[in-house]
Amino acid sequence: MTIGWAEVWEITLRSLRIAGAATLLAALFGLPLGVWLGARQRRGGCGARVVLYAAMGLPPVVVGLIFYLLLSRSGPLGFAHLLFTQTAMVLAEAVLAFPMIAGFTMAGVRARAEGVRRLVRGLGGSERQVLATLLWESRRPIIAALAAGFGSAISEVGAATIVGGDIRHHTRVLTTAVVLETRKGELESALALGGVLLGVTLLVTAVLVVWGERR
Repeated sequence: MTIGWAEVWEITLRSLRIAGAATLLAALFGLPLGVWLGARQRRGGCGARVVLYAAMGLPPVVVGLIFYLLLSRSGPLGFAHLLFTQTAMVLAEAVLAFPMIAGFTMAGVRARAEGVRRLVRGLGGSERQVLATLLWESRRPIIAALAAGFGSAISEVGAATIVGGDIRHHTRVLTTAVVLETRKGELESALALGGVLLGVTLLVTAVLVVWGERR
């Protein structure tokens, strides 16, 4: 390998930090939205669901381009000097993870909402108790939503390259490093980095699933 294992470890930790922060940011808004849309009566919210499902197919390069225009020196947010920083990567990846988390959460809650509401209301419970019970009964889909959001964030390459710049020791992550090593013809390094990326994704997903099962 032309890239040392010390640098691979550094890139891996940076990838985890950025993807983790993006997932948490997306979950902060995506989980409440997903629960709210899923808990609504079936006759409402169709338009919002269509938009949310369509957003799952957002092209990463387009998201990256939008953030580039916003954060560039001549853009409306250029004063913040966030372009080619890890913060910009977190924001872009959070936008891509948001519809995944909200959509999976909505689907899981929606499948249980009618039965839970009928049961809790029949026992004299309030709407607040309906939501609390619904959240508990939907814990596995919510865990799946978080896993999907994290997978979307850590595997992203287009937006990460545009807003991060793939700067060594600063914004280079596993996906951009794989692309760089492939372009250089260093296929051994690219395969090793790809293996690390797959391993990290599987490990984090396994931790989330096991945690959800035990809960």
